[in-house]
Amino acid sequence: MASFVDRVVLSVAAGKGGHGCASVHREKFKPLGGPDGGNGGNGGDVVLVVDAGVTSLLDYHFSPHRTAGNGRPGAGGHRQGANGADVVLPVPSGTVVKTRAGELVADLIGAGSRLVLAQGGAGGLGNAALSNTKRKAPGFALLGEDGEGGGEYVLELKSVADVALIGYPSAGKSSLVAAMSAAKPKIADYPFTTLVPNLGVVQSAGHVFTMADVPGLIPGASQGKGLGHEFLRHIERCAVLVHVLDCATLESDRDPISDFDTIEAELAAYEATIPDDQHGDYGRLTERPRLVVLNKTDIPDGKDLAELVRTELEGRGLRVFEVSAVSHAGLKELGYALVEIVEQARAARPEVVEERIVLRPRAVDEAPFKLRFEDDHYVVLSRKAERWIKQTDFQNDEAVGYLAERLYKLGIEQALLEMGAREGDEVVIGDGPEAVVFDWRPTLSGGAEHLGPRGQDDRLYG
Repeated sequence: MASFVDRVVLSVAAGKGGHGCASVHREKFKPLGGPDGGNGGNGGDVVLVVDAGVTSLLDYHFSPHRTAGNGRPGAGGHRQGANGADVVLPVPSGTVVKTRAGELVADLIGAGSRLVLAQGGAGGLGNAALSNTKRKAPGFALLGEDGEGGGEYVLELKSVADVALIGYPSAGKSSLVAAMSAAKPKIADYPFTTLVPNLGVVQSAGHVFTMADVPGLIPGASQGKGLGHEFLRHIERCAVLVHVLDCATLESDRDPISDFDTIEAELAAYEATIPDDQHGDYGRLTERPRLVVLNKTDIPDGKDLAELVRTELEGRGLRVFEVSAVSHAGLKELGYALVEIVEQARAARPEVVEERIVLRPRAVDEAPFKLRFEDDHYVVLSRKAERWIKQTDFQNDEAVGYLAERLYKLGIEQALLEMGAREGDEVVIGDGPEAVVFDWRPTLSGGAEHLGPRGQDDRLYG
């Protein structure tokens, strides 16, 4: 059974708001005691929260569908409906949220960071809240709204570490993490022993940094070969890249120089797939600091090979360290060098706020409404008007009249007259499958005097 998952497709739905209640207070000797219908409860939200105790997206691999609770309807006696229960989903630090189309929604780093992925719908007002001096006893209430922001999202986990160890399978990366930290990764002498990133905490020269052992890369990793994309994702946040080169390859068809060039080519190819605005705080992968570790120098042939290739690597401007994860030779010097680079990268990095509260706000119209004439009908685009329509019970004539009053106050009727609308013209409010079609009946006095030319360009009002 899988124990580590770093990419899932999560389907979420916010809760619906409860309907308001239309009720009239009744008691002995007071048959009409006034409206007392309560408001409906708000629908629940679906919220992602970074939890330091969570290290994988495994839970959402097996249960990818999450729905928040619906708000309860209001009741008589001014009783408010209960709010729907929120669904709080813990995720690891380093979780990136994207739409299915690849658009970045949020990058959640640091315990406590939150993202409202789907926002619950507002509860409908009861008739008690709708009453005023002109409408003392409304015989209707507003319907609850649907939630917003639901749908499918892609969650990707990118390890949050200072140092990434990269290299071919069996180059000794896991052994190096184990030797320099308290981590206990699975280690064996065959390719692809490591199937998930291992993180270790390293202390050196009075400083602490984290090191990620990225599973072995192979040619074609940037195109996804050998789970390449899943592995390469985990080096995107690291400040320092450390090439771990196997110096015990004398009897194989590989050598440290060709291994280095192959991995660099895969990094460059993978970098080309990252959007320009998603390279992170440390910039492009190919521009980040690198060190080269010539591993397995405890083997006599390994020591000889390391001495042969060191000059060429240093000639390329690289800092090279000969180490042995088995005997721990050279690890102290490597630790000092990594501390130096990590501290420089941290100092140059923009300040990170430990707790980020990230909300997905409701869409805001640039103007109260837009109006256009097309295909022999008028189209009104207005977030307010579309919400009001969803709140209206069209089986209740009084509720429909209240909707007409709200649309009139918004200025839609006056705008239709100015654009030349005539009684009986078709007016569409909204866009898409949820649009509502009306046969227009003007209520303005002297409406004919306001008639203007039909078929004008789009107009913004507000």
